[in-house]
Amino acid sequence: MRSLNIAATGMLAQQLNVEVISNNIANLNTTAFKRQRAEFQDLLYQNERTAGSTSSDTGTIVPVGVQIGSGVKAAAVYRMSDQGNLINTNNPLDLAIQGHGYFQIEMPDGTTAYSRDGSLQLSPTGEIVTADGYVVQPGITLPSNTTAVTVNANGQVLATIAGQQNPQTVGQLQLASFPNEAGLQAEGGNYLQETAASGSPVVGNPGTNAFGTIQQGYLETSNVNIVTEITNLITAQRAYEMNSKVIQTSDDMESTLSQIR
Repeated sequence: MRSLNIAATGMLAQQLNVEVISNNIANLNTTAFKRQRAEFQDLLYQNERTAGSTSSDTGTIVPVGVQIGSGVKAAAVYRMSDQGNLINTNNPLDLAIQGHGYFQIEMPDGTTAYSRDGSLQLSPTGEIVTADGYVVQPGITLPSNTTAVTVNANGQVLATIAGQQNPQTVGQLQLASFPNEAGLQAEGGNYLQETAASGSPVVGNPGTNAFGTIQQGYLETSNVNIVTEITNLITAQRAYEMNSKVIQTSDDMESTLSQIR
């Protein structure tokens, strides 16, 4: 019976759906995490009677055909890039992006990763780095006698030097944007990598063109809505149960056939 295989594909699809939802819920408090959504497509159909074919020698047309579906398959796990909330931390090295854009991170292998996680730190040499110690490009180092640091909305980094009244500019943060943000590949650690699907990055200063601005002393929260995720989880669970019920019903029907004498 086709229904056994069809329902099995449905159970596998809902299993994937639950895995995506569970990852969203697990990252509820992950800085700048972007929720994901599973998308599905129907599988190929078997045509037992084709719509539009002729049904007689006089050329009469079949108005509606007979197509039997074969189930469902996963098409994509789409990353939703809508803005998360901003929370005030009062930490001068906590930077949130309000709008579009990603920080550029130099990885140990020399490649560039991208992240919206702005919980930044200072290296032993005074360079601005991520929590993993990776340099935030273009590479900004604060003087050793810096008493305060200011990052304005346009990404300029200003350091107040001991003994000087006016702060001095020590660097300019830049952001990167992509034609297709959903095409970026997650690498873990809040890092994303460029792919052929994402397109090449466009780099610019915050607050210019389509780039967002920098909010110092803030962090972007996850954009996961727990109420929505719990609702989706219940829906996926019910869909899984219904597909399992289809398998049970199909098995009962086959048992009935095998008992006919």
